Amino acid sequence: MMDFAHWLPIIWAVILIAAISIYVILDGFDLGIGMLFMLERDETRRNVMISTIAPVWDGNETWMVLGGAVLYGVFPGAYATLLPAFYLPIVLMLVALIFRGVAFEFRVMTRGTPRARHWDLGFMIGSAVAAFCQGSVLGGVIQGVKVTDGAFSGGSLDWLTPFTILCGLSVMCGYALLGATWLVWRTTGVLEASCRRWAGRLAIGLFTCIVAVSFWTPLLHAPYLRRWTEWPNILFVAPVPVLVIVFGLMLAASLRKGHSRVPFLCALGWFFLCLSGLGITVWPYAVPPTLTLWDVSSPPSSQFFQLVGTVILLPIILTYTIYSYRVFRGKVSEADGYH
Repeated sequence: MMDFAHWLPIIWAVILIAAISIYVILDGFDLGIGMLFMLERDETRRNVMISTIAPVWDGNETWMVLGGAVLYGVFPGAYATLLPAFYLPIVLMLVALIFRGVAFEFRVMTRGTPRARHWDLGFMIGSAVAAFCQGSVLGGVIQGVKVTDGAFSGGSLDWLTPFTILCGLSVMCGYALLGATWLVWRTTGVLEASCRRWAGRLAIGLFTCIVAVSFWTPLLHAPYLRRWTEWPNILFVAPVPVLVIVFGLMLAASLRKGHSRVPFLCALGWFFLCLSGLGITVWPYAVPPTLTLWDVSSPPSSQFFQLVGTVILLPIILTYTIYSYRVFRGKVSEADGYH
């Protein structure tokens, strides 16, 4: 029983990371499409962009809810410590997501009127703010929070640093790249050609951000630096930067050769590698650099009870997510519409 109790927080950490990763993949590209509205001024092509995500965008945030529920129920110590540290960006992110959702629907109801432009602006701003806040929170967790006797003891603006701003901008760039490559996959004609150009430029920007964050992160805390530079750790972590370069070359080649699906898969590969690298860096801390998974986890009996429910519900969520994307697969043209 003791051994199983020791492994429970690790199992839950894997579930939490999986939920965050799926959220980043699914909600990332539709947030990116919102930001790409800034580059596309044509009303008809904007409608096509919306039509590629309209049937599925609501369900994408299911995974954010799952991640929050896991953090609250399984790692209450981390929830109680991290939430006060990031009240401002989290509230701002939620407000942006709500405003973005309202703009998404109202732009359809006001289509063809001057007010539709206002809702387009709201959709753009909501998407950009939500993406920046998510990156800032991620950066804030990585750089660590002040903890005294297991409780947050810092200030309300401790999260706002040059490093977290860089992380916020990196996530914005990454989501925009996901959005551009998704549109390369799902659209045709002039819009697809524009998205290929945008994706090429955004890929350069994201690669630059990945390099900057990768060199900065190990300098934040000594354990981070040892994880990436000491022998034999370097043998296990070296594939991550190598694969980042490989996926970058594949992405550039696929855009140049006219592939539709490969650019999106390469962008997903970049996100997977980035999340893997961050996981390698902070492990086994839940609240870097002081509290580990075992320090902040709930009792084993509570974890096991929740695990039973998750084992039942998770396949259901995965099934309807996969089914919805399968039903609405294929290219979207100007003849297709929403509502």
